[in-house]
Amino acid sequence: MGINKPVSDILNRIADILSIDEEGSVKFEVRAYRRAALSIDALEEDVSEIYREKGADGLMEIEGVGEGISKSIVDYIKTGKMKKYEKLKKRYPIDFENLTKIDGLGPKRVAILYKKLGIKDVNGLNRAVAAHKISSIEGFGKKSEAVILNGIERLESNKGRVLLGDAMPEAEKIIRSLIKSGYVTRAEMAGSIRRMKETVGDIDILATSEHPEKVMELFGMMEEVESVMLGGKTKTTVKLKMGINCDLRVIEDKSFGAALQYFTGNKFHNVKLRTIAIRKRLKLNEYGLFDKKGNNVVSGRDEGWIYKKLGMDPMPPEMREDRGEIDAAINGRINRLVSLEDLVGDMHTHTKESDGSNSIEEMVVAARKAGLDYIATTNHTKSLKIANGMDEARLNGYFAHVDKLNEGLDGFTVLKGAEVDILKNGDLDLGSKTLKELDCAVGSVHSYFNMDKDAMTKRVIKAMESGMIHILGHPTGRILLGREGYGLDIHKVAAAAEANGVAIEINSSPDRLDISDSNILEISDYKIMFAIDSDAHSVNHFGNLRYGVGTARRGWLGKDRILNALELNRLRKILGR
Repeated sequence: MGINKPVSDILNRIADILSIDEEGSVKFEVRAYRRAALSIDALEEDVSEIYREKGADGLMEIEGVGEGISKSIVDYIKTGKMKKYEKLKKRYPIDFENLTKIDGLGPKRVAILYKKLGIKDVNGLNRAVAAHKISSIEGFGKKSEAVILNGIERLESNKGRVLLGDAMPEAEKIIRSLIKSGYVTRAEMAGSIRRMKETVGDIDILATSEHPEKVMELFGMMEEVESVMLGGKTKTTVKLKMGINCDLRVIEDKSFGAALQYFTGNKFHNVKLRTIAIRKRLKLNEYGLFDKKGNNVVSGRDEGWIYKKLGMDPMPPEMREDRGEIDAAINGRINRLVSLEDLVGDMHTHTKESDGSNSIEEMVVAARKAGLDYIATTNHTKSLKIANGMDEARLNGYFAHVDKLNEGLDGFTVLKGAEVDILKNGDLDLGSKTLKELDCAVGSVHSYFNMDKDAMTKRVIKAMESGMIHILGHPTGRILLGREGYGLDIHKVAAAAEANGVAIEINSSPDRLDISDSNILEISDYKIMFAIDSDAHSVNHFGNLRYGVGTARRGWLGKDRILNALELNRLRKILGR
């Protein structure tokens, strides 16, 4: 994993503590730490390598990293700590990292609980909630107490799980090392990562090798590994430094496909497959598909042939969740799902004019490198002050710059847009004149998450009925392993989207993946389009589109349902309605 994530996390925690202070100069400092954290989190190169090669001056080449933050990063590289953070912790000795993951608690409210009740951590908070001490504090009340209790329960249930966007790169790094060693001829992910599940509890990797013992020895010594939990000749379980376990199995080549099918799961999907095999007087396991005499009836090298022999079409791993996919496969109704290669644009991106890390020129270069033909530049609008939201005047000046940029682009287009705040009453926070001039308006909720379900649904629908937004951004507002989505009647929202020609976003940010695959399946019968967007705040975030595609595939969506799979002229006609 390197140290980018822990460095980014500590910079964000510094910002959390600083944000308790209301002074304007401190607010600027908070934004600086947030921006630096975002830039570092998105880096492909490890900051320790940058420092080793270029020193502190090299760190200051990172967007948002000035002299002060550079010194803090050097502190961490040398000692594993940041002096600034250690000093702030003495002032507020609070577990901000976990407490701010709880619904209803931001840094300022956490600080109030510390000052009023001496709460420092989740255990202290739990005791205070059980004693009903929270509801007596001004600004909280019984409703807040209930929300906090639910948040604590959610935090506990998420223990031992990590984001797909953290686990998959780690698994890929391990696989690259295995292949590079020369001992492994083939290696693939299995389990929930292969099914592109939004969070995972462990990592499963299957490999083929003529030297399994050497592979196991190599695996146990990898830099990603914290300790070996269980060692064997063909299977080893390790605990990774990122906090979850990883299983590596070496499989015989003749059984690799069968093992891949078996260990991909999910459990209920596999149970149904084995039941079908039994009805056909066959036996299915991780070694192959066998008849009663023990003869392998099809090659176990290819999982696709196993499905065909059982009388069904092969299906993508993302569908294997026992949600009707087996019946669909038996009846020949497995349609081609959208792929990353189908995307030709991205409708939701940010630049440094609001809370992004890069200029629009840099975002264009990165988008082209990602194989895209167009992006919509959609910075935050004025109500979201924490994200340096732009008012009408700033947007107009920025769009003049975009127009000039487009004149010099060949084969690529930047659409002028904004991520427009949906206010508490359902109004949009830009004037109608500016809204009408936007090529693409993404309407999003960023405040008052604790509204009741009916009120929130009416709020969102009112925004959609304005005729001024093209896409409903991250529709449920959830933060995976953090904030639960706000109450929303997804069917009423989908009906309003259909009636008003509004697309529903599948936000590809790994901590959102919003809307979820289960929501997509719920509303897939409505005549609506979906937009798979990166919500990129950095040039490296276009790589997150694969997670949004994975979510769309888990929701059984084909290319025909994806707005940004349309070539630009067709897209403009839809946006122009």
